[in-house]
Order: sequence, then structure tokens, then C-alpha cells
Amino acid sequence: MKIGVIAIQGNIEEHIHALNQAMKKEQIDGTVIPVKHRGIIPKCDGIVIPGGESTTLCRLMKKEGIDTEIKNAAQKNRPIFATCAGLIAIAKKGGKEAEQTKQELLGIIDLEVERNAFGRQRESFETEVRINFLETPYNAIFIRAPKITRVGKDVETIATLNNNIIAAKQKNTIALSFHPELTNDTRIHQHYIKLIKK
Repeated sequence: MKIGVIAIQGNIEEHIHALNQAMKKEQIDGTVIPVKHRGIIPKCDGIVIPGGESTTLCRLMKKEGIDTEIKNAAQKNRPIFATCAGLIAIAKKGGKEAEQTKQELLGIIDLEVERNAFGRQRESFETEVRINFLETPYNAIFIRAPKITRVGKDVETIATLNNNIIAAKQKNTIALSFHPELTNDTRIHQHYIKLIKK
């Protein structure tokens, strides 16, 4: 199994570590590859788009030609896992802030997001959330987190917080508002690995 982690900016090492731990727990022999340039994604079985600064992330993915490769992988139904800024990057619409900055999104998952919906950096918080594929609550970390304001008819809501949608799934794509890579709980990464294994 080869999983590519977009390594342009954001929580790259944390995702790599979480994926390696998850593969160990699932007893899967695999490699996690940092992706900075085009040509790597077509060889990957899955793609992870980490958090960071979404405007910069989208601009640099386009500059490197990685954006087209991710779209092609999505069309082939390769599992994609996007967190925080990654969620914004793969959305169809990015709300007012994204429109103001003329942010070019990948449009892989049919949803609309609102950037920084839970406040700025100093309003970061942790809370337990229920995720529909996990048996017990998950301690989620929110840092300048976006929220999902609309989901398409083929998109499944997999977690909410105070009536706000914070996680969604469409086919093999999982998108989260929060940062699972910043906890020691690898259950979400394990679930993602099982999607790839299918």
C-alpha cells in the first residue's frame, strides 16, 4: 500500500506518523510518501491532504500540477482523506472568504464550507464528537476550523457539533474540519486505511 501525503505545508509529519501507526495496528505493509511534486500521486493508492493555510495550499498544488493529479485520482475513486484546510481545498464551494481571495478549489466533494467558522487561532479547542463509523466518541482538536455549510445529495454527514457539520464522506473521500493527526487516537486513520484496502 502506498499513501501520498501532500507535503507542501501544514501538519505533514503528524499525518505521516499517524498513518504509519495505523498501518502497524491494521498489520498492513505499506509506505507513506511525502508529495511535493507531480508524478508521485498516480502511483499512490490513497491521498491525504493535511491542514495548513488553504489559500497557499491550493496555489502551490496548482503551481506544481498536483491539483490535476488529485482530481484524476478522485475520478478513479482512489480514497482521499482531507483535514481542515484540506477539507476547504477539496470542496466545491468555499464561501465568502474563498470567493474574496479567488481561491481555486479542487471541487472533488459536493459541499460548501465556511473558513475559520469556529474562530481564529486563539479560539482553538478540543471536544468529544461522535463519528458514525466509530463505536465510542473521538476527542477532536479544532484549530481555525472550517465548518460545512451545505452537503450535496450524494454526501453523507458523518459528524456534527452543535448542529454544525464537521465531517462528511462522498464515495471514497473523507473530509474533516478537525485535526485527527494531532491526537494519539489513530482510529480515523485506520478507517481510512481500510477504505484503501477495499
